[in-house]
Amino acid sequence: MAGDQYDPTTAQIKFEVGSLLYSDAFAAARHDMIEQQIRRRGVDDPRVLAAMARVPRHRFVPTRRQKLAYEDVALPIGSRQTISQPYMVAAMTEALQLHSNSRVLEVGTGSGYQTAILAEIAAHVYTIEVIAKLSERAREVLASLGYENIGFRIGDGALGWPEEAPFDAILVTAAAHQVPTGLLDQMADDASLVMPVGGRFMQDLHRFKRTGNEIESTFITRCRFVPLVGRERTPERPN
Repeated sequence: MAGDQYDPTTAQIKFEVGSLLYSDAFAAARHDMIEQQIRRRGVDDPRVLAAMARVPRHRFVPTRRQKLAYEDVALPIGSRQTISQPYMVAAMTEALQLHSNSRVLEVGTGSGYQTAILAEIAAHVYTIEVIAKLSERAREVLASLGYENIGFRIGDGALGWPEEAPFDAILVTAAAHQVPTGLLDQMADDASLVMPVGGRFMQDLHRFKRTGNEIESTFITRCRFVPLVGRERTPERPN
């Protein structure tokens, strides 16, 4: 965690990620991504903007697609999975309402980009991916960038990570018709869970906030995510 303020002047020149300092040819594109795609759509949490400025998104996409890494699109990463568009990553992260001491569960490691954004802000991230190849690749990239506050697991994300629960925040980067009960049970008091809920082709992104035994749902935006994969996912229904 290298700081919590977004500085558009330094963001064009260099960025600090994990424990390392970089300079790269994509800095200007990353700056434009934040200004044009993220801030203009209402994401204004300085910690989120600072994280987006530091993390080299192009490192998390296949080499042949790196020139598209900072465009306003989701991109395929293999195994029929995608890296979400930058705005969606920022909006979901902001909705979690993270603090520097937050312990976060991420369901769906994917490329590892969202994991890196979370790790820039929170104290520790526990990330689960059902596809071993993706988990292993993400782990390699994140390690190469110097992150030391991430735990990895290959398995059914809908089951959560009971041994490390409760969590201050849970982020699910795949869609189901309802939140798996195993994840709701692993929310700490005052925790937020952000997840796309709906059918296969279109969903609503919601924040679920726990207060005692009550969970309140807040709509964030319409979205489109790949389905949640695992034994405990909700059976599919027509959209």
